[in-house]
Amino acid sequence: MSRFKGGCKDSLAGFKVQTSEPTVPYGLLKAARKSGQLNLSSRGLKEVPQNVFRLNIDTPEEAQQNVSFGAADRWWEQTDLTKLLLSSNQITLLSDDIRLLSGLTTLDLHDNQLSSLPSALGELQNLQQLRLSHNQLHSLPVEMCTLKNLRSLTLQQNLLENLPEDLGQLVNLTELDVSSNQLKSLPSSFGGLVSLQKVNLCHNQLSGLPDSLARLTNVKLLDCSDNQLTEIPASLSEMLALEQLYLRHNKLRLLPKLPAPALKELYVGNNQIEQLQTEQLSCLSAISLLELRNNKIKIVPEEITLLSTLTRLDLTNNDITSLPASLSLLPNLNVLLLEGNPLRGIRRDILSKGTGELLKYLRGRVKEEPEKTDGGDTAMMLPSQARVNVHDIKTLKLLAYSDKQAGSIPEELFDAAADQSIATVNFSKNQLTSVPPRLLEFQSSLSEINLGFNRLISCSPDICKLLQLTHIDLRFKSFPDVLYETLSLETILLANNQVCEVDPSRLMKLTHLSTLDLANNDLLNIPPELGLCTSLRCLSLEGNPFRTPRAAIVAKGTDALMEYLRSRIPT
Repeated sequence: MSRFKGGCKDSLAGFKVQTSEPTVPYGLLKAARKSGQLNLSSRGLKEVPQNVFRLNIDTPEEAQQNVSFGAADRWWEQTDLTKLLLSSNQITLLSDDIRLLSGLTTLDLHDNQLSSLPSALGELQNLQQLRLSHNQLHSLPVEMCTLKNLRSLTLQQNLLENLPEDLGQLVNLTELDVSSNQLKSLPSSFGGLVSLQKVNLCHNQLSGLPDSLARLTNVKLLDCSDNQLTEIPASLSEMLALEQLYLRHNKLRLLPKLPAPALKELYVGNNQIEQLQTEQLSCLSAISLLELRNNKIKIVPEEITLLSTLTRLDLTNNDITSLPASLSLLPNLNVLLLEGNPLRGIRRDILSKGTGELLKYLRGRVKEEPEKTDGGDTAMMLPSQARVNVHDIKTLKLLAYSDKQAGSIPEELFDAAADQSIATVNFSKNQLTSVPPRLLEFQSSLSEINLGFNRLISCSPDICKLLQLTHIDLRFKSFPDVLYETLSLETILLANNQVCEVDPSRLMKLTHLSTLDLANNDLLNIPPELGLCTSLRCLSLEGNPFRTPRAAIVAKGTDALMEYLRSRIPT
């Protein structure tokens, strides 16, 4: 007996592939007519269903079926769609029919595959929030610039090469994010966006900023990080509300001169700044956070004390060798970051104890600074006309005789330091050809030696007898064998020499070595095994003639460089 009464009209009906346009469940549309909101995110849509566009126009099925309505179902009283969420689908094209949803205030199309937008978008005059990030947009329709009520426009992670010249017509826009695109310039009308409060321009290819930015007097946050900026226009100082400015990863050589009265946070890490100038520092009258990490700063000037509101100063990975004691006079400073600098004159244990102890130490130096008088015992003149600072010797435990172009160190200098526990010696910028043997008189206390910019041709093995030595700055044509044997070393500065090779197997024995500066030498080959020197926190190899690793990898910093070297070790 047949199981199928009445026969089968189409035996293949259950196997046919549906090719009709995508539809939205009726229940969702019904709810959207009541709430004015429709969420179709993450539904695998490749296009927007037609019944969504016609939601405000078509008569609902209830009316067509002539059924009775309760008070809650009276369709003729229901609202137009104001919020449409279509994010995280696979939509490649937005139809001109979007104009039918004229009541929209929020349109979210982020994380799709749109490569263009319809000009009809400009007809959504009630639109306040437009989210288009993470698509494949190459350009924007000029009609978008007529959206007078638009408050927020997010376009990050697209392929935009330019913005419409009429963008400045969006006078009510408060938030603009065009980060991670391919912008090389901004339209001259950019200053017309007078209501902007938050602007993100990072990760583009901008080589300059328009002067019209000065008109953006309501902007509180401006992010221009990861661009190609070499200078910042002075007009930015007219951005009276600016509180946070991000300029990381650009090509700035000077700290920007920005007397912006509200500027509290300035981030200029990973640039090429070599000098902090008084003129620039004095402008930062309200600064609380100043980030200067990964630059080429050599000197922290006394004028840093002008920043009386400063609470956090980040100087990580620069070329700073000393700190002014007056730094401790900043009344609000509570975080001072100095890792990766070739500091001398301050014991390692003080640096390792953190900001509080370091500032306490510097304050002690301020109190001990002698008054500038013509008499007293702060200095005496030797027959050789060498000036001996007795204060430095007795209080700072510092023996200094630098920048004299002398072929030898006067014996009187060592005599003046007799019976003192000298911790730091600075004999740099002379004509010395060997390490002064009398340094051994301080073998139980000497921890830091600066013999940079001399004419050293050898380094006596006796230097190994300096049991407390942790930092040494020398200039050589080869990596001195004696350094491999000085197991207590934490810092080796051999930049600007002619060193042509380094032995990682011997360096690995220096388990305390954290800073190794071999920049501007003659290294033709960087052995991958150098990556196994796991104690290194700062490795400088710039300015050498080697081909691998590439300069781009070296520029990423020590961690990335060490990881690359380890990946190249033969297995």
